[in-house]
Amino acid sequence: MTFDAMWRDLLPVGRDARTGGYRRFAWNAADLECRAWFRAEAERRGLRYEVDRNGNQWAWYGGSAVAADPAWTPEDAVDAVVTGSHLDSVPDGGAYDGPLGVISSLAAFDLLIERGAEFRRPLAIVNFGDEEGARFGVACVGSRLAAGVLAPEAARDLRDADGIRLPDAMERAGYDPERIGADQELLGRIGAFVELHVEQGRHLVDVDAPVGVASAIWPHGRWRFDFRGEANHAGTTRLEDRRDPMLTYATTVLAARKKARLAGAVATFGKVAVEPNGTNAIPSLVRGWLDSRAPEEEVLESVVAEIGRAARERAERDGTDVEVVRESYSPIVEFAGGLRDRIAGHLGGAPVLPTGAGHDAGILSAALPTAMVFVRNPTGVSHSPAEFAEAADCLAGVDALADVLADLLSGTPDRADGTRSAEGPAA
Repeated sequence: MTFDAMWRDLLPVGRDARTGGYRRFAWNAADLECRAWFRAEAERRGLRYEVDRNGNQWAWYGGSAVAADPAWTPEDAVDAVVTGSHLDSVPDGGAYDGPLGVISSLAAFDLLIERGAEFRRPLAIVNFGDEEGARFGVACVGSRLAAGVLAPEAARDLRDADGIRLPDAMERAGYDPERIGADQELLGRIGAFVELHVEQGRHLVDVDAPVGVASAIWPHGRWRFDFRGEANHAGTTRLEDRRDPMLTYATTVLAARKKARLAGAVATFGKVAVEPNGTNAIPSLVRGWLDSRAPEEEVLESVVAEIGRAARERAERDGTDVEVVRESYSPIVEFAGGLRDRIAGHLGGAPVLPTGAGHDAGILSAALPTAMVFVRNPTGVSHSPAEFAEAADCLAGVDALADVLADLLSGTPDRADGTRSAEGPAA
């Protein structure tokens, strides 16, 4: 099936007719439809399909190993090359963030078969579960669990806005939540992971390049700010008698913008919950979630500390209380230089650029060599229906990914970063 046909098949799944955005949240009906689509595409190609203990979907091709042993199974894989991304979305997200990487991986495999490429190493295509964290509040749950970054007991405590626990959602979808946890056996089969993704920014537009290579992922995290005050009547309570946490929250939002701007970072309060959430009631609790990112970990820590200090200072004036809880944190990721530079060189000097967005490739980078290929986004917009990539650039991304995979699949690396030594087989 062609790239265009796969894109058309997946495009309507989970799309909100009112906003044009997507609501493919972990283990909801739209996500399950996407997962069924992935399995069908894997089986259509004769790939060995499996779901790991954390709900991530894999499609394996043994290549020459199967020719040598028809009984080959994914458990026999050694130094496999893996590509893929995710299919879930943020609330009202765009069509490209995640799905472009999965569809391009399948299309690149088709292209490799069409070209008669050598598969001296196994290949796998993966759909990582719950990458966006839109439902349970923690990003990259599937890859974090597999890599041992997220403890199983912490994952089992995650709840969505309706109070549904992650294990219950998995069980309702037919998966066993008792099996979740670090999967060193699976990661031990993998020699390199390359993730293709739409660019979340305008760097490739500015340098007029259809594809680029990631150099690093900024450190980033999510913090929950609980602002507590006193519920009261909106019409009868004098301003000077109020303990209004909404006022403290609003001032903190403005402080976050200022602190981030001065430090060269970004900070966003993008989610808020209010109790009792009545039009004519002063809130008793305002809970806001801060997403902050910066080029360096020290800068990020300083910015978040400054925002917290500003919140507490304002709370003293408003007669409210503030509690700050860090819910997730990802340190800076420097992609493996050898693999990254090899890919950039193989793509004819494609631009190398950092990103402020988190990805499964970043989570896995501590466990194995990883790299990322970006496809130009002319709007520069992401996590929005306005997210976009031209058809020609999408196909350029498929070609680039196929070239990268062909290079990696042509032999076995003898270095931990996925590169070959000078004495090894020619690239």
